[in-house]
Amino acid sequence: MFEPADAPRVFALPPGVDFPRALLLGLLERIDESDPAALARVDLVVNTERMARRIRGLFDTGPARLLPRLSLLTSYPQLICRHPLPPAASGLRRRLELAQLISALLDQEPDLAARESLFALADSLAGLMDEMQGEGVPPEILHELDVSNMSEHWARAQRFLTITERYRVAQGDTALDPQARQRLAVEALIAEWDAAPPTHPVILAGSTGSRGTTALLMAAVARLPQGAVILPGFDFDQPDAVWDKLESALHSEDHPQFRFSRVMQVLDLAPSDIHRWTDTAPPSPARNRLISMALRPAPVTDSWLREGPGLTDLPEATGDVTLIEAPDPRSEALAIALRLRQAAETGQTAALITPDRMLTRQVAAALDRWDILPDDSAGLPLQLSPPGRFLRHVAGLFTRPLGADMLLTLLKHPLCHSGSERGAHLLHSRDLELYLRRNGPPFPEPSDIAAIAAALASPPPAAWSDWLASQICGQYMKGRCDLSDWVERLGRVAESIAAGSETTGSGGLWDKKAGREARAVLDELLEQAIHGGPLSAQEFSDLLGALLSQGEVRDRDAPHDRIMIWGTLEARVQGADLVILGGLNEGTWPEAPAPDPWLNRALRNQAGLLLPERRIGLSAHDFQQAACAPEVWLTRAKRSEDAETVPSRWINRLTNLLNGLTGQGGPQALADMRARGQSWLDWADSLDDAPTVDPAPRPSPRPPVAARPRKLSVTEIKRLIRDPFAIYAKHVLRLRPLDPLVKSPDALVRGIAVHAVFEVFIRNSLAHPEDLSRETFLAMSREVLARTVPWHGARRLWISRLERIADGFLTAEQRRRAKAQPIKIEAVLDHRIAALDFTLSGRADRIDMDETGNLLIYDYKTGAPPSAREQARFDKQLLIEAAVAEAGGFRDVPAAPVTEAVFLGVGGSLREVAAPLADEPPAKVLADLAQLIEAYLDAGQGFTSRRMMQKDSDAGDYDHLARFGEWDRSDKPSPEALT
Repeated sequence: MFEPADAPRVFALPPGVDFPRALLLGLLERIDESDPAALARVDLVVNTERMARRIRGLFDTGPARLLPRLSLLTSYPQLICRHPLPPAASGLRRRLELAQLISALLDQEPDLAARESLFALADSLAGLMDEMQGEGVPPEILHELDVSNMSEHWARAQRFLTITERYRVAQGDTALDPQARQRLAVEALIAEWDAAPPTHPVILAGSTGSRGTTALLMAAVARLPQGAVILPGFDFDQPDAVWDKLESALHSEDHPQFRFSRVMQVLDLAPSDIHRWTDTAPPSPARNRLISMALRPAPVTDSWLREGPGLTDLPEATGDVTLIEAPDPRSEALAIALRLRQAAETGQTAALITPDRMLTRQVAAALDRWDILPDDSAGLPLQLSPPGRFLRHVAGLFTRPLGADMLLTLLKHPLCHSGSERGAHLLHSRDLELYLRRNGPPFPEPSDIAAIAAALASPPPAAWSDWLASQICGQYMKGRCDLSDWVERLGRVAESIAAGSETTGSGGLWDKKAGREARAVLDELLEQAIHGGPLSAQEFSDLLGALLSQGEVRDRDAPHDRIMIWGTLEARVQGADLVILGGLNEGTWPEAPAPDPWLNRALRNQAGLLLPERRIGLSAHDFQQAACAPEVWLTRAKRSEDAETVPSRWINRLTNLLNGLTGQGGPQALADMRARGQSWLDWADSLDDAPTVDPAPRPSPRPPVAARPRKLSVTEIKRLIRDPFAIYAKHVLRLRPLDPLVKSPDALVRGIAVHAVFEVFIRNSLAHPEDLSRETFLAMSREVLARTVPWHGARRLWISRLERIADGFLTAEQRRRAKAQPIKIEAVLDHRIAALDFTLSGRADRIDMDETGNLLIYDYKTGAPPSAREQARFDKQLLIEAAVAEAGGFRDVPAAPVTEAVFLGVGGSLREVAAPLADEPPAKVLADLAQLIEAYLDAGQGFTSRRMMQKDSDAGDYDHLARFGEWDRSDKPSPEALT
């Protein structure tokens, strides 16, 4: 196939060329057509499975012929090498072993990192070990690293790395890590080739040689008698002076052609020694020259001034380039989806290339409106698949007490109770949710389930309640267990929850492809669990999430055959008519280098390991390769969810170069690129155009008199004054706000709990006056709060507040007892205004009576008590209670004059605020109350929303129903008669 040559044989294809198609074309040009078996004797080694599939697909188009022996770069050396190799160790096993070592380190030095990062640290350490083996860096180099001028962190990391390496050496060579085994196979294969080189063609195509082991194999293949290496995206337009700079400058590692300069150094080749594999021209040679110049290394960008005037074909170079600078990620995704839709209609092959998985999901969601399913090379992350989410939810049951939100999340999951009677299960779950929202408890225990089930309007079958109590509730576990126990328990509980109450087995948990992938993860974890040691529930949950995050599931549905979503690796050796480079912002493309907790940049350089810029250089090569396609879109969002973004350095370089080429029409070419992009953004915006809707008026509904409330509680009078619409919504429309599922110790809960404390204490002190002491008060407080408040932190906080006011309250209580004695705790108010056919209800926290028969009314407030002026105008609770008490409106409390009515502030501090009884006598209060009720029983009176709110920031339960925000308090109410 090849003529004999003394120099290594290296070919290349320029950026933008369809690499698999050109590879096949050059191969067919070089074989002996008269020998049908010639092609079958070729070893063709490619770097990705996707490229291998593409090559097979090109051969399948005909004519009929024998295929070359197609292999992957990762498996070829091990398949060909005749030297026996030790088995490869499980990557999970190494990960678990390293996690145990790091766990011991964190126990000794907890300031190194949080325990939540245990498995992330294990991953990074495993990656470091793999990299050392792949780059051929001996472990002894770790001892020689100079950390004398660095912080203690790096010295500590160095000590730990040496301990880790001694542990690895003690494990022996019975099982090698994958990278070590790969390098050993390559070295053994090279030794075999040195002794007896193969005479058949061996072609390695598509790799950039960024890994040490790969570069080693590439060099060996290039020196074979019939060997050849074919580089993708080689910049034939780059001057020799720039290549010389790349070879000598370490800071050029982020350049797209830097890896090729390293390959040439290893093989002692000059750029002129790299020959074209075929004469296939790139789609736009002018654009190749423009991109090449734009991506010059930073130290030589002064060449723009010298060579820039030579770019005289900018209209041709940029004519098929569109620049999208969207205001936000959603607009970017929608514009991309529109262009992909057009490509699907016109028969173009189109590919979105981006490392931003959030952008790809947004684009896929936008395409779904037109029933276009793109062929996504990455698939769906296993942790986001239904089985992945389900298993993570089940593992979360072990980590903390079951909350109502966790319970309902599991019950509503599509895999929960997937065995049979799914519909009935959802009905029971809905009823349970409404009960928990209204009544709690926030942390359901197994013992609570039977009582809750009996209280539901439609009680579920006993089997369902028993299943719920035994399989979901009560799974929280403290302490540590062996990893195998955790895995077995997870599988058992997950299968039982998935099967449901009516069946055995595992329901639909493992049925589909994602389920089978998740099952394989658990099976491997169980197989390697002996190396994991004991873990806490949280550590096991973190480990499970980390393992699931590494898996991917391809969609089971048939995707569109011409609309693709590629990662940057797949895009290196693929071709498409339209290429969209999305997410071109710094930190996304190129991605920010991942932090390395073990070796910083200087230590990596000392050890001879890859620098963080390597990944940026690979990303730059991906960009250069894709940006030279027939038609190119460059897209970015100017703003992310929370901040302004920075354009990718490659966008900056391209736009800066074009702006500087004024004599060649660069600014106009850039403006045309942006104009084309803006047209698509405008079309994307038009998709979301909606008819203009006038803002809602401030409502003031006038329901029929017969529908208006005839009974209110005394605390609702304040609401009737301040926000009448809330009374209308609650009592006329009979709407109730849905209580939050996630209960929290808010002001309402605190008020109920503290009221219960004082009620119990005062009742007990009436029977046992000697218990009117600080010790008894605090003991009862702890007992009541322990019974009524399930949040430990809130209990501690509220107890501390009660401790702060205890002395002052008891001193004041003794003064109150000296004046009068409590005669009724939680006194029931039931006052009827016969003339209006209206009833007032409510409760008074406490009513005392003095020796002369006069009454004193007290109300506990955990918030700020209302002032006397507020009580006179708005908060009339105590004034009404006092007036009703004098009228005999309290059950079991005789009618008597009220001499005092006091709010007792028992929040963070003790405060007493008396009602202005002298200024607001009972007769006036009752008359004002009757006048207020009579006004709202008039057909012409509307229930105005937010009539007299204390503050504009006050929120009401029914503000959304009134569409508050479309209007404000300056708008006049719009009465509306209802029938």
